[in-house]
Amino acid sequence: MDARKYVKTALTIAGSDSGGGAGIEADLKTFSAFGVHGLVAIISVTAQNTQEVRAIYDVSPEVVAKQIEAVADDIGVDAAKTGMLSNAEIIKAVARTVKKYEFPLVVDPVMIAKSGAPLLREDAMDALIEYIIPLATLVTPNKPEAEKLSGIKIETLEDAKKAAKIIVEELGAKAAIVKGGHLNLSEAVDVLYHAGKFREYRAPFVEGCTHGTGCSFSAAITANLAKGKGLEEAIKVAKEFITMGIFYGARIGKGHCPVNQNVWIEIPAEKWRVYESLTKAVRELERIGDRILPHVPEVGMNFVYALPRLYARTPKDVAGVKGRIVRFGNTVKAVGSIEFGASSHLARAVLKFMEFYPEIRSALNLRYSRGLIDRAQKNGFKVSFYDRREEPEEIKAKEGATIPWGIETAIKRLSGRPDIIYHLGDWEKEAMVLIFGESPEDVLRKLKMLTE
Repeated sequence: MDARKYVKTALTIAGSDSGGGAGIEADLKTFSAFGVHGLVAIISVTAQNTQEVRAIYDVSPEVVAKQIEAVADDIGVDAAKTGMLSNAEIIKAVARTVKKYEFPLVVDPVMIAKSGAPLLREDAMDALIEYIIPLATLVTPNKPEAEKLSGIKIETLEDAKKAAKIIVEELGAKAAIVKGGHLNLSEAVDVLYHAGKFREYRAPFVEGCTHGTGCSFSAAITANLAKGKGLEEAIKVAKEFITMGIFYGARIGKGHCPVNQNVWIEIPAEKWRVYESLTKAVRELERIGDRILPHVPEVGMNFVYALPRLYARTPKDVAGVKGRIVRFGNTVKAVGSIEFGASSHLARAVLKFMEFYPEIRSALNLRYSRGLIDRAQKNGFKVSFYDRREEPEEIKAKEGATIPWGIETAIKRLSGRPDIIYHLGDWEKEAMVLIFGESPEDVLRKLKMLTE
């Protein structure tokens, strides 16, 4: 059985970023996110962080070529990409070596680091255009890079189209996509010129981390080409990938924080973990339903579990029981299935709690009773409360603001992290007790102590 049929490979020919945000490091993380085995040919070693490039040390052209040959001859390359190529001699060595093989080549014409440091020497531009661009299956410049390659000023979408066409029809690439992050449009619009036609890839601008966006985008295209996708489909997937990576960026360092390549696989994995854990906890809740029955509110119960703090932004990132948990004979029963976004009220409570204590990701609501609060205090739980009558008018007037205000008020009222927060209700609002925990299992443990 040939393992090559199952393990696809992608080669990155680029510089190393000691801060892990761009270059070889970003490419390898991206390849892994798509299940592709990453191969490397290191061009340069940089001393780099989120703020600056402190030093650059180029590998000899001969060693660069040997790295490419070593992996291509033994392992094989399904697709490759170039990033930082640094100088003309390295560019010529890469071109000579890549010509020996027939893998697709994505060229990310890296010229300047996010910090503003030059990564391509001035005398290397002509070599890049002469030797590398004609070998490209796709070239992926941003606006400044596309201006350098095409020789035209880019201010509009039409200018971006002209530049992409020049890179293909005059410089010899098979396709070019001019990225629109610098075009000052209402959306992030990338323009592809391929097979004589233009195609636009649009996504909303998102606030987040942008160090390594170009590397990660081109690496995502490369990984998907390695998996056998067509060029336009590979770009479509890469666009979704990079938008997520920016939005959920890793907020580290004091400068330009890096894209989060792991989000592509982490969110689906974490969603499954949340679903599995909450499903098991709800079944256990139903099993002990007879002792829970007296504490079920008139509006019903719900049980929620949020994604980890980095990925929990809105109620859609919090799983709950669709239709709530209700009285059912002498027990309780979940009316619907576990779904993300199923509980708005309890989800907003957990999200606000996580702003103060990120480890607290789960909650369950009960009908308020003084006896329940007394038992909580006797069991050593930290208890706090908020009074809806103290709610400011501007909070009352804002849709969905009451619960976050209440949770924040209760947390600030207490010295330390509360296990339980309650309120005594208001006009047409039922009094409620909320149990918080790090996981559904933790919430259940506290619930069992309260209802024994």
